[in-house]
Amino acid sequence: MVTARVQPLLPRRRLVHDTLGRPLRDLRLSVIDRCNFRCPYCMPRERFHDQYRFLKSSERLDFIELLRLTRLFVQLGVVKLRVTGGEPLLRAGLADLVGDLTSLPGIEDVALTTNGVLLAQHAAELRAAGLQRVTVSLDSLDPAVFAQMSGGFGSVDDVLAGIHAAQRAGLSPIKLNAVVQRGVNDHQVLDLVEHFRGTGVIVRFIEYMDVGNRNDWNRERVVPSQQLLERIAARWPLSALDPAYPGEVARRYAFDDGGGELGFISSVTQPFCGDCSRARLSSDGKFYSCLFAADGTDLRAPMRGGASDEELLALIRGAWERRSDRYSELRDNLRARGVQHVEMNYVGG
Repeated sequence: MVTARVQPLLPRRRLVHDTLGRPLRDLRLSVIDRCNFRCPYCMPRERFHDQYRFLKSSERLDFIELLRLTRLFVQLGVVKLRVTGGEPLLRAGLADLVGDLTSLPGIEDVALTTNGVLLAQHAAELRAAGLQRVTVSLDSLDPAVFAQMSGGFGSVDDVLAGIHAAQRAGLSPIKLNAVVQRGVNDHQVLDLVEHFRGTGVIVRFIEYMDVGNRNDWNRERVVPSQQLLERIAARWPLSALDPAYPGEVARRYAFDDGGGELGFISSVTQPFCGDCSRARLSSDGKFYSCLFAADGTDLRAPMRGGASDEELLALIRGAWERRSDRYSELRDNLRARGVQHVEMNYVGG
């Protein structure tokens, strides 16, 4: 006798929109604020030094707490999850969390962002746990430039080994994020494209952003995506692709010769605030409605204080319904006013 498999009931959706009509669809889960790199554009070594105080383990959400809050976000419309850090692979037992996240009814996609140095050790177990895809940060193939942009930690070979392990494990698609800075690695853009063309790895170039308050951001170091697009297309003709889903951050292009695709994330010159559906949960349980937000809504304290699911839902819903963030569209004005924002290692990219 064959018994039909009982499908889990989908959560009752109570969709929520912000003041600009943007839905809550994507959730970035930061599982740790520590990182094994010290990239100057994110965690400059002189400011995140050996004596810097990161969160204690008791201050971070445990996996049960992360799952509880994620279920509540799903009830409000979240269908896509991205596990981030810091460097998420520094969090012990991460594959167990991934397995639970991928099993949540209503979740359509779970991805991981990593610097790739530890990926070779974990790719197979992450895929076995249900992880679907991975994004790896790699700013240069040149060892000297890589060292400059990673703060002197890790190696190109380690990252490439992680990418190869992810390919063998069946994680797909693999996306590669490269932050481009004028005078640092902009002369190596074509090398990255050439190396990964035809491999199935999707290279995405990210404009250098003023994340956090400690990276000494200078607009003069921003290389507009349009300039990179023109440079690349002059060598390999490209055709624009339609967005894969509403609110996609990258503008996508396909190589006309069938060599795959690449993308551009252009927060500075082509802001995409208008259809942003992304929320962020820090590893200590603060809910941020924007990468550039100054303050978050504390969910850990009420949760550990005995708040019910309905009370936590009300906090999340209220914060999103009040949301009016569009920092990238107002960047110059807000910077002139000295507005501060959360550090990216703390809330995830």
